[in-house]
Amino acid sequence: MREIGRTFCLAALLAGPAFSARAAVPDDLDRFVAESMKTFGAPGVSVAIVEDGKTVLAKGYGVRSIVTRAPVDSHTAFQIGSETKAFTAAAIALLVDEGKLTWDDRVVDRLPGFQMYDPYVTEHMTIRDLLSHRSGLGLGEGDLLLLPASDRSRMDVVRALRFLKPKTGFRETYAYDNILYIAAGALIEAVSGQSWEDFVRTRILRPVGMDDSLVAYDPKAPNAVGLHGRTGGVLRSDGALHLLDHGIESPASGPAGMLNCSAEDMAKWMRVVLARGELDGGKRLYSETQARELWTPQVIVPSDPFAIDPSPVARKFQTYALGWFVEDYHGHTIVEHAGGVFGGVALLALIPEKGIGISVAINSEDSGVRRAIVSHLIDHYLGLPHEDWNLTYKALFDKMRADTQKALAAPRDEVKANDAHSLSIKSYAGAYQDVWYGPVTVKSGVDGKLSMKFDHTPGMEGPLLHVGDDVFKAVWGDPEMEPAYVKFLVKDGAVSQLKMWPASPVADFSFDYADLDFRPVH
Repeated sequence: MREIGRTFCLAALLAGPAFSARAAVPDDLDRFVAESMKTFGAPGVSVAIVEDGKTVLAKGYGVRSIVTRAPVDSHTAFQIGSETKAFTAAAIALLVDEGKLTWDDRVVDRLPGFQMYDPYVTEHMTIRDLLSHRSGLGLGEGDLLLLPASDRSRMDVVRALRFLKPKTGFRETYAYDNILYIAAGALIEAVSGQSWEDFVRTRILRPVGMDDSLVAYDPKAPNAVGLHGRTGGVLRSDGALHLLDHGIESPASGPAGMLNCSAEDMAKWMRVVLARGELDGGKRLYSETQARELWTPQVIVPSDPFAIDPSPVARKFQTYALGWFVEDYHGHTIVEHAGGVFGGVALLALIPEKGIGISVAINSEDSGVRRAIVSHLIDHYLGLPHEDWNLTYKALFDKMRADTQKALAAPRDEVKANDAHSLSIKSYAGAYQDVWYGPVTVKSGVDGKLSMKFDHTPGMEGPLLHVGDDVFKAVWGDPEMEPAYVKFLVKDGAVSQLKMWPASPVADFSFDYADLDFRPVH
């Protein structure tokens, strides 16, 4: 199956776009976007469409902020989250073109201090592996090093890799991660002598003409959006929409998902990518050889890899290449990537054989909007039968909420309430250490109640509410952080270990509590 997917993709690349008569932007697009915003509750949307090497739409809808009510326009910069990974992969492609790297160089030879948990993986991981989500790490493993904020540097993250235990064998299967893209950013810095931010700004954004784009979220930027969420309900997606106090504030996260781009800029980016790296005027950002590498599948993606944001679209296959998903849709190759951060989500989809590029970004976490609009436009350009994707995705997300409510109403045995506990409350207090995250502190207040603080994560502290036996629930002072259950394992009359897991069964995978293993510091 892997070779079939690879051949299909490469054949499309080698043949180039088979342009047919241009299909106009659908007449009902404005109406559909308005209905989607109403259905899911997004305050602002940015849409860009490219056809046959030309920008045919770059448009904003709604407002940048529900507080200021400033309108979105084509130059408003939205966070694109993990779509940034394609820019990081492109940055490496530039270095490959310059002869400073090859895709199959060993990371350990190019990035000082690089070490994985397994010595074999350390010795054999290549740059290609670094970008392919096939390292053996679990889904989102290590993300709590950086979310939502941290004082760690990129090299701090690289040094923590050696403590992250693999969940599967090396190159055995796909599991999406962010942390190795941060390592890729550190590698770019080591090889180029520039920070990832400066490299992307000067070597990609400037040549492409992406003048609206920002390498990190700046709420004070004149073209920036506010970030919005729903954190007041039982689930993160419930409750009234409100302006968030902040987004992801860890500068180290840049290579994995921190770019902010306007509709105008996303159109320019899609034109270059669809032209296999060729810039307007005939110059090249990267070679056609590297364009082929970027879209060559490296690993098969299992069905429904993200339970938090599934797609009802049936695929014959889905793969991950280098910073891009490559998949089938009704016999057509789609190259795409989604992005999500606190307060904003995005989705970019390309139909290479048609020369079509579609970008949608919104300034809230109401993910159905991006999925519905992109699906509507793909069907239009492929001439497929009409489906009301707003209704389809609404039904899907409504079912997810209902299923989650049922799961929360029937908790597992260890979180069933009782008044028992093995130790006196103050005996749970102390300093604890996880080998990859670092320190947390559990304190007992004068009122006899416990609180917990993650020492490297500002805002990640709050009360521990007793649930039953030796299980407590952590409710963080920062409402953007998912609550977690905390279980103290007791042996010989003292705490021997502290384990955690998300309170919500649909918490984002980046709330990587389950991989933490805290031990008392004596």
